[in-house]
Amino acid sequence: MSHAPAQAPRLTAYIQGIGLIGPGLPDWQSGCRALAGDEAYAPRPTDIPAPQGLPPAERRRTGATVQLAVGAAQQAVAAAAIDPQGLPAVFSSSGADGLICHEICESLASADRQVSPTRFHNSVHNAAAGYWSLATGATAASTALCAYDGSFAAGLLEALVLVTVDHIPVLLSAYETVYPAPLHAKRPLPDAFAVALVLTPAPAPNVRAKITASLRSAAAAPDRLPEPQLEALRAAMPAARSLPLLRLLARRQPGEVVLDYLGEHRLAVQVRECR
Repeated sequence: MSHAPAQAPRLTAYIQGIGLIGPGLPDWQSGCRALAGDEAYAPRPTDIPAPQGLPPAERRRTGATVQLAVGAAQQAVAAAAIDPQGLPAVFSSSGADGLICHEICESLASADRQVSPTRFHNSVHNAAAGYWSLATGATAASTALCAYDGSFAAGLLEALVLVTVDHIPVLLSAYETVYPAPLHAKRPLPDAFAVALVLTPAPAPNVRAKITASLRSAAAAPDRLPEPQLEALRAAMPAARSLPLLRLLARRQPGEVVLDYLGEHRLAVQVRECR
């Protein structure tokens, strides 16, 4: 008896809000115009906003990575017009805070070898999730992921599974910041970049698109961007592997993109019902 090959699971959700912070892309409104081709992309150093809602003492303790992750998430939640307090969240980064890691290594290599408690608690991979909870009063569960260059796709898959299984809205924030020398030589990320999505199980009046994701084999080549500067950013930053998807959303253009994931796998994302 012959059997048809098993179909890869397909996960569906609606995008209700988008946040974006990157070089020459200060927010989704500006990034949307550049990605849609309505104006030329003009790269310039990323301006990371100070996180809103944190007490002054906690704000002083945050580094660039937390500020970036929380800033993009706050953009997406504001655009979605959704209460963050009950919103589960997924935070995904290929390496979290490289500067804090560098500073801890410097301390350990010194004669003193004393590590600052503030640096230590900012070095853990779920630091952004903790500060997000402090800034917004969020009490729902959060997840912190790391999948190296596949971290955006891994975060998107995790968020889509939560939306599908629990039938609830979910926030995704994927982000990267630069490493200082000498770590930069081994992980040469050029700048800071973050993207955030609010995903919901059902359409709403302000929904932007419906997406359906499924795994593909490595034979499916990841989509690239025709603009050289944007393609260089996509190739260099794990979180910026989201740019082909964001380009479809900016153009309100139904279609499918293939994104980098892990090893022999790619993530195909179909975009429909664009608004």
